[in-house]
Amino acid sequence: MSLPPGFLDELRNRLSLSQVVGRKVMWDQRKSNQAKGDMWAPCPFHQEKTASFHVDDRKGFYYCFGCHAKGDAISFVRESENVGFMEAVEILAGEAGMPMPAPDPKAREKADRREQLTEVTEAASAWFRLQLGTGAGAAPRDYLDARGLQAATRDRFEIGYAPAARQGAFQALKDKGFDPDLIIAAGIATRPDDGGAPYDAFRDRITFPIRDPRGRCIGFGGRAMDPNARAKYLNTRETELFDKGHALYNHGPAREAAGKGHPLIVAEGYMDVIALSQAGFEAAVAPLGTAITEAQLQLLWRIADEPTVALDGDRAGVQAAQRLVDLALPLLEAGKSLRFALMPQGKDPDDLIKQRGTQAMRDLLDAAEPMVTLLWRRETEGKVFDSPERRAALDKALRSAVSRIKDPSLRRHYGQVLNDMRFELFRAPRRPDWQPGRKGGFRVPAGPQAVTRATPLAAGGMTDSEMRVALILATLCLTPALIDDFEHALDRLTPANPDHARLTDFLLGTPERDAAALHAELARRNLGETLENLLSLGHVRIAPCIRHPGDTDKAARCLAEEFAKLAARRGLQDEMTEALEDLGEADESRLRWRLNNALRARQQAETPRSNDGDATAEDESSLSKHLSDLIASRAWEKKSR
Repeated sequence: MSLPPGFLDELRNRLSLSQVVGRKVMWDQRKSNQAKGDMWAPCPFHQEKTASFHVDDRKGFYYCFGCHAKGDAISFVRESENVGFMEAVEILAGEAGMPMPAPDPKAREKADRREQLTEVTEAASAWFRLQLGTGAGAAPRDYLDARGLQAATRDRFEIGYAPAARQGAFQALKDKGFDPDLIIAAGIATRPDDGGAPYDAFRDRITFPIRDPRGRCIGFGGRAMDPNARAKYLNTRETELFDKGHALYNHGPAREAAGKGHPLIVAEGYMDVIALSQAGFEAAVAPLGTAITEAQLQLLWRIADEPTVALDGDRAGVQAAQRLVDLALPLLEAGKSLRFALMPQGKDPDDLIKQRGTQAMRDLLDAAEPMVTLLWRRETEGKVFDSPERRAALDKALRSAVSRIKDPSLRRHYGQVLNDMRFELFRAPRRPDWQPGRKGGFRVPAGPQAVTRATPLAAGGMTDSEMRVALILATLCLTPALIDDFEHALDRLTPANPDHARLTDFLLGTPERDAAALHAELARRNLGETLENLLSLGHVRIAPCIRHPGDTDKAARCLAEEFAKLAARRGLQDEMTEALEDLGEADESRLRWRLNNALRARQQAETPRSNDGDATAEDESSLSKHLSDLIASRAWEKKSR
């Protein structure tokens, strides 16, 4: 069975080689760099302990430095699954969601025709480059000089010139022996509707060859030299080779540069890409004269997880960015998104680099905004929300946008971020004395504030369990990286204090694991004062994990110890209650034995180095008092109801 032209290219573009290979290997996490698509593992084709098998995810190839196995996704499936070529293609097509094409007896003929058309476009590219160096190319050369394009840059991007002659390129290619019908089919020339003589598609234009990811010339972009031309930029019309909605300018070189760590930048046009590349931003691409399509967006995400879209800062640029947000929302996945760097008003990347230098462009890219920020700005900028109806309209617009995200986890995070932005927009002014510390963490007060000293917590009215809960919550707020490790124990915490209960619920629900970000969120949710009160408590303030914020090991030991003490105390309480339920059935010695065991367990949790076999007099006295309290309250009757 022959496959139609372009099927294998599309299959390779849709698949991630690291995902295909990842089913068979365990990646070496120390050696691999997933962000760059640079993955290493022990080779699945021969026995070894070291990670000598390399996958270049961006290029789509693998190579083993031990056994020298190499290939792409198709060859990997063939070798690892022991299947033939077509069966491997079927397996991968199923993973990529591509239906296998019906048998096409003319597939080989079509492939041959594409090769012939590529030969025509390559010959046209060479002829255009020659024309740029002739006398007719003087004005285009002057224009390129004025734009600051160096000779090496012109050669790298194979910039040429299509003379103003009606049949210049057509006749030149015809003289080289190319069939006139192929020249027309490749988009180099056009046949008029009246059946007259063909004429060149590009006349008096600077030409930019457009190449597919494998480097084959599939079409051209042309920049008019005549300021009165109907179209300043013109692309090759749709052909068997060229589909502008499925191609990117500078795709192959940008993919290679991104694989070396360069940030992927999406610019508006050819000249922007060339200027960026010349300035050192080599992973730059551009759509071909139209808004970015879904197919182009998928191509971008195959190159990088989070491309930066650099658009002109004028109204048209902002509108283009907003259209792209609408396109991207239903396609978002965890780790796949966009960032936006809007140029200063009236400037494009070329202007910015010339006027302010490369560092200005780098600073702008570093400050690129996430997509959620652009979405928020679209719904709020220039609007006044001074009535319930207007606020409700904002809520409706935001819900509508977020509902288009298919990934439930991502949809939840978007909703949370937008809800926080909304809270910030409508909230009351922040207290002037609420300030983060130098490193973004909360300052630990030297003593309780006046309002705090009046509370029972600061006045010494806390029970032992409440004091431990206070220390646990304060420690987790200062070291949120440990929340996941202690999540199960935190979930069992039942603070008696309502503020502490709210703080516990917040810690269980927040995704923030960075201290500064968590503290900012606490302030937004009006929980900042609760944390300040906790940090003002004497027993909390002197704890080593609080006096040394950021020391994860100290904090982890403190949390483990405090949770263990609470668990032991809770176990003693349960044992006492259960023993009292059996009061009428068990004799006194058995009752005392059960309670002594429970008390001993609590002692071991609270003083791990103690080896005493019996309870101390102090503990027995405490136990006796607690038993009396339980008997007086008839706890067993309450539990059995």
